Amino acid sequence: MAKGERRVLLLCGDYVEDSEAMVPFQALQAFGVAVDAVCPRKKVGDFCRTSIHEDSGHQNYSETRGHNFALNATFDDIEFSNYDGLVIAGGRAPEYLAMDPKVLDLVTKFSDSRKPIACICHALLILAAAGLLKGRKCTAFPGLGPVLVDAGAHWVEPETFATCVVDGNLITAPTYEGHPEFIRLFVKALGGNITGSDKIRILFLCGDYMEDYEVTVPFQALQALGCHVDGVCPKKKAGDTCVTAVHDFEGDQTYSEKPGYKFTLTADFEGLDPSSYDALVIPGGRAPEYLALDKSVLAIAKYFMEAKKPVASICHGQQILAAAGVLKGKKCTAYPAVKLNVVLAGAEWLEPDPIHRCFSHENLVTGAAWPGHPEFIAQLMALLGIQVSF
Repeated sequence: MAKGERRVLLLCGDYVEDSEAMVPFQALQAFGVAVDAVCPRKKVGDFCRTSIHEDSGHQNYSETRGHNFALNATFDDIEFSNYDGLVIAGGRAPEYLAMDPKVLDLVTKFSDSRKPIACICHALLILAAAGLLKGRKCTAFPGLGPVLVDAGAHWVEPETFATCVVDGNLITAPTYEGHPEFIRLFVKALGGNITGSDKIRILFLCGDYMEDYEVTVPFQALQALGCHVDGVCPKKKAGDTCVTAVHDFEGDQTYSEKPGYKFTLTADFEGLDPSSYDALVIPGGRAPEYLALDKSVLAIAKYFMEAKKPVASICHGQQILAAAGVLKGKKCTAYPAVKLNVVLAGAEWLEPDPIHRCFSHENLVTGAAWPGHPEFIAQLMALLGIQVSF
């Protein structure tokens, strides 16, 4: 590794929490950190099934299927000394991973070396099984409290689901709601320094059935950098939610759809002052198709483009820009099926090959789909002057 580079390991398993795998995986890459995602008994290119756990009004959380998470490294090829830190995602996967001797040996090496370890939700079960929590201050999903106390931990009851606790090299959080601070603390533990994000305000144009990853990953990644980020939706106010969609390729001729997480909006749409924001992000999914019919949405898109403030749009989000008439003469990409919208709007089409390819032209950043998030976020950071250095 070259001087200043960081490489971390992300430990996954089947039915890992969807966002707890993908958000740190893509956010850290956007920040310049190399991330290898592995699972015991699986190799590079294999998938882990993921789960989406949410409060649905019952006495316990509900579970639905999430995206298929592609591994980019092979567990049996891991060389511990090549990594600067470890991230363990939650969900149901840690229950069975905690019974795997190879997993316990791996986390023990990280613990003994005092390299940063970031555990979220149920991930602490693995450290407990490895006997690594005695005397350590930590938090987790509240239901783990009794077993972590029995493991000798100094249990910290989370005041909110976004609470994070640091004890030496150990960073813990109870749920994915804590991702912004969780990731920021991990970057700091890796020796990272974030600059240029002070006072940056970013607006997300949201709608029902926007793609889950395409709102959550950049939203929480930008929050982790220290930006103020707001999500708004027409006819909705702060505290309301948008339903999201999980779009994936599972062997059919087009993408499949499953229900995603509920996304909580942070600001009112009515009375919104676009001039108070420094950049605009437009997630994809199915929401842009109907948002492109809303004149107030189009007015917001026009304002940012005419003011030459950074605009980052991904997947089907470019349907809004096309309808707003702001793509003429622009070089951009989109989800391939949206090429017609983009070309008819007068833009120069840039082929997204491979699908994670993103492009910047003047104040506009465009991407084709959520696999491109690391490039998408990094290019927006460059326009905003935000840097992460190690």
